[in-house]
Amino acid sequence: MEYLTLNTGAKIPMEGFGVFRVPDHDICKQAVLDAIRTGYRLFDTAAVYRNEKALGEAVREAIAEGLVTREELFITSKLWVQDMDYESAKGGIKRSLDMLGLEYLDLYLLHQALRDYFGAWRAMEEAYSEGKLRAIGVSNFYPNILTNFCETVKIRPAVNQVELHPWFTQEDALETMKYYGVIPEAWAPLGGGRYDVFENEMLKSIAASHEKTVSQVVLRWNTQRGVVVIPKSTHKERIEENFNIWDFALSEEEMKQISSLNMGYGGTRTKHFDPDFVRQVLSNKIHD
Repeated sequence: MEYLTLNTGAKIPMEGFGVFRVPDHDICKQAVLDAIRTGYRLFDTAAVYRNEKALGEAVREAIAEGLVTREELFITSKLWVQDMDYESAKGGIKRSLDMLGLEYLDLYLLHQALRDYFGAWRAMEEAYSEGKLRAIGVSNFYPNILTNFCETVKIRPAVNQVELHPWFTQEDALETMKYYGVIPEAWAPLGGGRYDVFENEMLKSIAASHEKTVSQVVLRWNTQRGVVVIPKSTHKERIEENFNIWDFALSEEEMKQISSLNMGYGGTRTKHFDPDFVRQVLSNKIHD
């Protein structure tokens, strides 16, 4: 495993485990336990995922069994849109901690740049100062929004979690994050189930040359760009496969080949630039 250093001085693993769209309690808990046994130490959830409790139970069970210590883990959650103001955010932070059954979070993110996210950030800054949140960051903050935010707030975000994969490389976003010392973290690092990733002949050829799988190559491509990845799976074999990316390196030419797949826009159903999407999120008719 490789690590990056946050602007807080803390270390963040470059590969973690996501639980987006795993609402079933038992399935989520088992997947997290499998991931801990595999070697994952970073876990990413969110209030809107409705599985903080399952993740927390898995973590506490793993600690009780001696599989891991709390200090070895890096647990992340996110504040949802309906709590995006100063007072509501304080309640949102407490609920996440209570649901997870933890005294502190290693990282807590604003999930979207919607409603009064500046007010919510002030509440997060206070919780950071109190030690309840060891680091604070943002998610889905694109370059213009992140720039305005970093130039305005007292404590700059440690992480920005955005869509990053070979079909949406977001080089301008990475440059903006680098300028402000913000670590990039990729959601949907394998393309979010789109693009026929596993049928791409170029990716299959590169994978074969390294005796690796396409998934491993795509994940490795992002980490070599300095991006933290959080792949998700509920299958033990895939969980182990995704973790096994630290014993090879892509050449500069292979990196360029993979980057050439860039389409210049995201392909998941979440269209953050779409006014209708924003209205639906604000009206609570759609979840991330």
